[in-house]
Amino acid sequence: MDYLTGFGRPLGTTAPRAAFGTDAPRLSLNGTWRFRLAPTVAEAAAGFWAPDFDDTGWAELPVPSSWPMHGFGRPAYTNVVYPFPVDPPHVPTDNPTGDHRLVFDVPAGFAGLGARLRFDGIDSCGRVWLNGVELGVTQGSRLPAEFDVTAALRPGGANVLAVRVHQWSAGSYLEDQDQWWLPGIFRDVTLLARPAGGVDDVFVQAAYEPDGRGRLRVEGPADAVVSIPELGLDRLPAGTAHDAGPVEPWTAETPRLYELVVATATETATLRIGFRTVAVTGGILTVNGRRIVLRGVNRHEFHPELGRVVPPDVVRAELELMKRHHVNAIRTSHYPPHPAVLDLCDELGFWVIDECDYETHGFEPVGWRGNPSDDPRFAEACVDRMRRMVERDKNHPSVIMWSLGNEAGVGANLGRMADWARERDPGRPLHYEGDRSCAHVDVYSRMYAGHAEVDAIGRGEGHVPHLPFILCEYAHAMGNGPGGLAEYDELFDRHPRCQGGFVWEWLDHGIRRPEGDYAYGGDFGEPLHDGNFVIDGLVFPDRTPSPGLTELAAVYAPVRLNVGAGAVTVRSRYVFRSLAGAELRWSVTVDGGPGAEGAVPLPVVAAGETVVVALNDMSDKSGSGAPDSAGSEAWLTVDAVAPDGLVLGRGQVQLRAAASVPGVPAGAGPRRDGGVIRLGAAEFDPVHGTLTRLGNLALRGPVLDIWRAPIDNDRLGHDPVADRWRAAGLHRMTHRLLGLELGPDALVVATRVAPAAADRALLAWYTWRTVGEAVELTVRVEPAGDWDVPLPRLGVHLELPADLGAVAWFGAGPGEAYPDSRTAALTGRYESTVDDLTTPYVYPQENGNRADARWLTLTGPDGHGLRVEAAPRIDFTARRWSTAALDAARHRSELVAEDRIHLHLDHAHHGLGSAACGPGVLPQYELRPEPATFTVTLRAFS
Repeated sequence: MDYLTGFGRPLGTTAPRAAFGTDAPRLSLNGTWRFRLAPTVAEAAAGFWAPDFDDTGWAELPVPSSWPMHGFGRPAYTNVVYPFPVDPPHVPTDNPTGDHRLVFDVPAGFAGLGARLRFDGIDSCGRVWLNGVELGVTQGSRLPAEFDVTAALRPGGANVLAVRVHQWSAGSYLEDQDQWWLPGIFRDVTLLARPAGGVDDVFVQAAYEPDGRGRLRVEGPADAVVSIPELGLDRLPAGTAHDAGPVEPWTAETPRLYELVVATATETATLRIGFRTVAVTGGILTVNGRRIVLRGVNRHEFHPELGRVVPPDVVRAELELMKRHHVNAIRTSHYPPHPAVLDLCDELGFWVIDECDYETHGFEPVGWRGNPSDDPRFAEACVDRMRRMVERDKNHPSVIMWSLGNEAGVGANLGRMADWARERDPGRPLHYEGDRSCAHVDVYSRMYAGHAEVDAIGRGEGHVPHLPFILCEYAHAMGNGPGGLAEYDELFDRHPRCQGGFVWEWLDHGIRRPEGDYAYGGDFGEPLHDGNFVIDGLVFPDRTPSPGLTELAAVYAPVRLNVGAGAVTVRSRYVFRSLAGAELRWSVTVDGGPGAEGAVPLPVVAAGETVVVALNDMSDKSGSGAPDSAGSEAWLTVDAVAPDGLVLGRGQVQLRAAASVPGVPAGAGPRRDGGVIRLGAAEFDPVHGTLTRLGNLALRGPVLDIWRAPIDNDRLGHDPVADRWRAAGLHRMTHRLLGLELGPDALVVATRVAPAAADRALLAWYTWRTVGEAVELTVRVEPAGDWDVPLPRLGVHLELPADLGAVAWFGAGPGEAYPDSRTAALTGRYESTVDDLTTPYVYPQENGNRADARWLTLTGPDGHGLRVEAAPRIDFTARRWSTAALDAARHRSELVAEDRIHLHLDHAHHGLGSAACGPGVLPQYELRPEPATFTVTLRAFS
């Protein structure tokens, strides 16, 4: 059978084994290789594997690499569908084929030793020769493959390694993950010396017993001895269970590792191990006997310039970023990661679901006909993938569960994979989401179940298995969002069986463009693609946190603070670690300005414990910080801070509301003056009834505004609300002046705001009065006609001079906030710029809203500007382009600054939800068309 369409395990590879280091010689073959890309197998270079083949005319390519990221071919993105006909196991004749060659010297130290050649990742199929000798073929892109090269290797001299990589193979049918298709040798290539009688493989089983003692069994060579010097264990025989004595357990909160040495007469291996026990007991997933909650993310491996190759420093930085944002769990969607990632997970502390490199989602559009999950021809290939993952990663304490794969339907081959894993490693539960019967798994896993359904599952309603419940994907973090995180987290706290989940996903998979922004599906001319659905992460492609990650950190925070005027209730959500050494840092602000501050040490709060800390010495500070503080708004903010400075939780309480200000008598009423209407310092256009000047500021507006540039969660999903908005014409509302009333102390402008081709409308009355040098605007809105859709937003829009670029406000901040995503927003006084208020989402959309502003100012370089005061609060957005321009743009580079600033003052916003791939906006966050009134005061200053 053609090796490209073979079904079984790789040809010529050795038995899979664990990834670990030894004192045997090793040689990295990473570096610059010679490379030639052919459009088909038939057009690839004949005989290129021969040692004397002349490759001087070939290009150079770094290995590891994804070759489309280096100008060879083009990336392509699909989410579900295969980019080739569904005709398993056949692949297209037009099968991009990359030939790789490397000439390398082998140190003399390899002489007399066996040797293996290890590939940690080849996408999708590699055929390998060494010194003209064909070694075999490997499939299984994100899995290791080793070849015995003892007979072919030339120690002490030059060697020629040749690898032919095909983009498509039968294995591609098993790798239909939601990501870019990027072929290449994208992980490390290593030559390993293998001494006779060495440590070929090790399987460490290190359990933590209820009495605090460790139980150790190490499978390895029959004559191997095992030592853990730190525990006083020396030269224990392998293959036998041992009492390790009292040990500190490994957990994601307390990632305690011990150095384990496994030695034979010819080789010594060193591993870092952790003692921990994973079990499902009474329908609860436990580690070391305690219920855990997975506050996790799904993590792909991707780099905006290198594709699947992620440099080690970038990996460490992103995992440390996760820890700083209180992420405690990772699902390795949807394949095993680079082996070094799990080393870091052991070190830093994460609960890991290690997922097999297996997904057949593209069979769903054809009714799952021919699905490999139930095709006997693919049985060995499926089991082989499970085997290679488990054997590689079996020694990592961070891996608490194996996953059979993702979105691969149902079938007997999944059962075969599960049976093999249970027999090999009974100490870890199994996960798979795609089979509701849970026939082969130990946890009940679901994607994107709504809040109500999660609540019902937690209460045990309906026919749900009596298993721990995990959301392997939830809260789709695409663009502006997700909303509803806090409500999910409350359910995880409330119901013991609801043990958390994994937000989809960690990273936007954008490919950097010369324009300075990022490409997504379709930008490379793919005939089939899924657009920006690959831009769905909590961090941007350069791994800068999005507002969604900031919100997630506040929701995932391990310490909950209920702040009162005289005390703080501190609830630890840690399961294993105490709050020893932590302190409470407090501050009192008056009208957002600086006031008193201080810190008090926390008592030692045990895991899961709640304590009350008195704050009597703080409550009298509310009058500090401003001369007129007695009538001002005072807030107490408290942070729980770890010894290393990490904020573990935040809380806030209002100590005193602002005193009501007596109404200022209205000044002189409006009057006509030539072609304008004057009201105090304001001038109005009599044709449209809009403000044109305020003092020395030229303005335009404000006018009623209900449209927002749809976010991904508005415009995607099963029933996109943005489609209903557009069908209702909400993006093209027309304003008609009904009347101008010049009263004795007020100007009243009546308008009807409605879309063409419809009889629904919003009636709006703008009532203007003078208040000293300012003008007060009260907007009253009433819907008319049949409104069967929510509103995107409800507020007013006005245009300001472009130089008013400095922004300050007293309200929620510092980042953007929306009705169902505002846990991270605290009340205070903040400063920014119009440019920095904008969130640079890869796909332009509504962004940057700041909530609950009592006042805001926009100021120019010379000190002149506009002050807006709300009664009592207003949301605002300021940007340098219109909503229409934002709506029309598809990439950031298409947004061009205008000669004005667009200021939106919003009474209310529709929520964010997660509808791009999940539930929509919760009912309480929908913006229903209802009568509304809001008031702002505008003042020009210099």
